[in-house]
Amino acid sequence: MRKSGVAEKYVRVVQDMYERSRTVVRCAVGQTEEFNVEVGLHQGSALSPFLFALVMDQLSEEVRQESPWTMMFADDIVICSESREQVEENLERWRFALERRGMKVSGSKTEYMCVNEREGSGTVRLQGEEVKKVQEFKYLGSTVQSNGECGKEVKKRVQAGWNGWRKVSGVLCDQKISARIKGKVYRTVVRAAMLYGLETVSLRKRQESELEVAELKMLRFSLGVTRLDRIRNEYIRGTAHVGRLGDKVREARLRWFGHVQRRETGKMGKHKDLSEFDEGPNCDG
Repeated sequence: MRKSGVAEKYVRVVQDMYERSRTVVRCAVGQTEEFNVEVGLHQGSALSPFLFALVMDQLSEEVRQESPWTMMFADDIVICSESREQVEENLERWRFALERRGMKVSGSKTEYMCVNEREGSGTVRLQGEEVKKVQEFKYLGSTVQSNGECGKEVKKRVQAGWNGWRKVSGVLCDQKISARIKGKVYRTVVRAAMLYGLETVSLRKRQESELEVAELKMLRFSLGVTRLDRIRNEYIRGTAHVGRLGDKVREARLRWFGHVQRRETGKMGKHKDLSEFDEGPNCDG
């Protein structure tokens, strides 16, 4: 905390909180006796995430590179390199930097993914052990695929929308509630889940259509109509006061672009938004 410039009075307050701290463990048969907490952060404390971020910031200072080559969120770390050799070298540097300060890199949770792979077959090793290779991984709630596509992410957004719809189906399917109120509930709970993170996803027409088909199916259930009633989609949206999902995605994309443009020069995203990318079959995202 002192290295990060935190005022001494706040350092002493945190020290007092952690000095001689004791806790108990609650289980099915009752509680254990009190015991001292010698290491680690307080579970459930609002201050713990901040303290952990400070510790990780100091521990990784000598090995951390600028974004996007190194991206960190709590204890989740993404390391990007242009070759397998560089990946292995960076992994070893991180392992050494963390382990000499009492932390450990989990080999079972470490994975690597090749994007637009042009090399022959090969492996990445950490301390002699082969690191698991994957074709996709989830980071901060979004799924990244090795081929640059976003089909898996779109399917997960559709599933998230249905999960949200089921949670409030008692309201959305209640015929005593007006269509306007149902539309407000839908936009707040269901559509928010479907749109999460899509402002940075390069959607194709087919994938945008998948989202809109799922949305219209939910709206029909909510209004008590089916396709056999031959009611136009525009009428269903107008009745529920819900605009086209594709238009909302484009609005969110423009809003995000505005946030990026207002950021300081050198910040992540600001110096990458107009970067040149290698030509290939995939869309720029």
